[in-house]
Amino acid sequence: MSEQGRVTPARRRGLADEVADRIREAIFAGVYAPAAQLREVELAGALEVSRGPVREALLRLEQEGLVRSTWHRGTTVTTLSPEDVAELDSLRGALEQLAVRLVITHASDEVLATVEKAAQRMEHAEDEHAMVRRDIAFHDAVYTATGHRRLQEAWQAIRSQVHLFLLTRIGLSSEGYLSHIAGEHRELAAALRARDIGDALELFATHRRHAFDVLTDPGGHR
Repeated sequence: MSEQGRVTPARRRGLADEVADRIREAIFAGVYAPAAQLREVELAGALEVSRGPVREALLRLEQEGLVRSTWHRGTTVTTLSPEDVAELDSLRGALEQLAVRLVITHASDEVLATVEKAAQRMEHAEDEHAMVRRDIAFHDAVYTATGHRRLQEAWQAIRSQVHLFLLTRIGLSSEGYLSHIAGEHRELAAALRARDIGDALELFATHRRHAFDVLTDPGGHR
């Protein structure tokens, strides 16, 4: 059999996956803020690995939209442009509308209870970064409750960017975030439990708009 007709041996990517996880978590924890440079040599030293896995990990994170690479600046944590913010908001809105309808019409009471528990866990977040993690976890629970595999995959495709969206939001203004966001999510869970599609869609839209307004008009929220 010719070389072209053979299946080539698989490369082990476990280490690159772990490195990507570590860098991703550092971004989510605020260690690397938007626009921060990510230097392969420094990351390799900090993580005690060679530059190869770091390079692969950064490519993975670039595919997720968490980092960007340019010839003149190297790799940096993504800074969301106004266009990025608008596109993420509109796409998230489209996915959530379908998710809300599916959860209300198909999810069992037991499944809805997992969404409510995700909202309850937000009440115990110790700081803004922990709250953002639990915010994302709540929406994970909503998409899981849809039972729609491709919709869940679509959410996973933008999940890291939405996390970055929320980190950017608290970076611009965290006023009222810890005190109000848990309550907003309790209301979202309650609307799903009530199985009122109109009310639930309106509440989810209002919830998204709060974050969008901070990013598009930060001066009005300080």
